Amino acid sequence: MIESIQIQQIAEIVRRAGLNDQTLSVLREHFSELHFSHCLDDELGADEPFLADEDFNLYLVDGRAHCLKLTRDPECATGLLLAEVEAHA
Repeated sequence: MIESIQIQQIAEIVRRAGLNDQTLSVLREHFSELHFSHCLDDELGADEPFLADEDFNLYLVDGRAHCLKLTRDPECATGLLLAEVEAHA
């Protein structure tokens, strides 16, 4: 389970620091009970993010079963996928 306040804190950290390896390391240290992944948003296809931001989208991941899957339910979430939104020129 991921609490709403945690999601908001994580989003604010990424907004301020940017989505990069150093930020992910800080998130993993500060929220050690959660799993964090990173990718480009266009790699995800049609899935809707749980939280959309200008430079990144945040998806919730359910890792309770054998395979990881995206979820929209924070009660089922065990981690977050932070997807970088690339600026289109």
